[in-house]
Amino acid sequence: MDQLTHNVRRSNWINIIRQCQDRPAGTTAKQWLVENDISEKSYYYWLRKIRREVCEQEGLQEDTNPSALSL
Repeated sequence: MDQLTHNVRRSNWINIIRQCQDRPAGTTAKQWLVENDISEKSYYYWLRKIRREVCEQEGLQEDTNPSALSL
């Protein structure tokens, strides 16, 4: 995948992740993903990928817990 394609996809997934994190109270992530026709596997793949990129940009060590980071 070339850099431009990656940047477009990354931007799209950042938007999706933010929308999911801002979902209505009482709605689980899984429910929100189903309602918005988003693959759960793809969502978590991109969430993990973006968190790793943020860690690398911030110069954090690999042993940092990526789930502690928020977008």
